Amino acid sequence: MDVLIIDAQGGGIGKQLITGIKKKRPEINIVAVGSNSLAMQAMKKAGADEAATGENSVIVCSKRVKVIAGPIGIVIANSMLGEITPGMARAVGESEAERVLVPMNRCETYVAGLKDTGAAEALADAVDKICAIVPDDL
Repeated sequence: MDVLIIDAQGGGIGKQLITGIKKKRPEINIVAVGSNSLAMQAMKKAGADEAATGENSVIVCSKRVKVIAGPIGIVIANSMLGEITPGMARAVGESEAERVLVPMNRCETYVAGLKDTGAAEALADAVDKICAIVPDDL
């Protein structure tokens, strides 16, 4: 089972997700797709097994995985300074994969209730959820 991590800008959230997953479950195959090469390189450096960039990669990979994870902006068209295209957001939203979204009060979107949870806690919770979704007997 593959896990798809999608990120934009500098790839910081994706990088932290990959690092956390690989620490807990190194056998999980992670495909990283960045909206740009900088995000992709950061995630590849963090331990992604495969990496690509761009809208078409998000569209294709979203159809092939069981879990998609990233910042909440990956489901909001034109978010992350316009790096998430409507096609990317639609592909993630229409995918049959289970989605694990890290809440962030960015992307011109306010996530209510986020005050109580810091980014580190949200990332740790996302890593735990992804590792729980993927069966131990890949």
